[in-house]
Amino acid sequence: MSNDLDELTKLNHDYVASVQNCDVKRFDEILAQDFYCTNPDKSLVDRAAFLKQTALPVKIRNLTEQDVKIRILGDFAIIHGKTSYLDADGRQAYGRYTDCWAKQNGKWLAVSAHVAR
Repeated sequence: MSNDLDELTKLNHDYVASVQNCDVKRFDEILAQDFYCTNPDKSLVDRAAFLKQTALPVKIRNLTEQDVKIRILGDFAIIHGKTSYLDADGRQAYGRYTDCWAKQNGKWLAVSAHVAR
């Protein structure tokens, strides 16, 4: 299980960094084909729409993850975390997220995300 924990810790970091860096390529590698995300504006987007929105420049800076809790339940994992960032006006802001991961063919892939800011 420690190998899974190490891998999920890295994937969680990559996920948050990919949001900040508009890294569509990395998301394409780590998202399941049936991925869905609930955005902060309460919209629900599928994988294709998520990748499309990821390509747009972000208005936040210095996005980092904090207080990460990873729960591994066999071939399924839930990651809860807090984000810290500077908003478009340069003010300190915080958010929360919950990501669900499933091990498919020996590889962890994000299957669901929920973001609150």
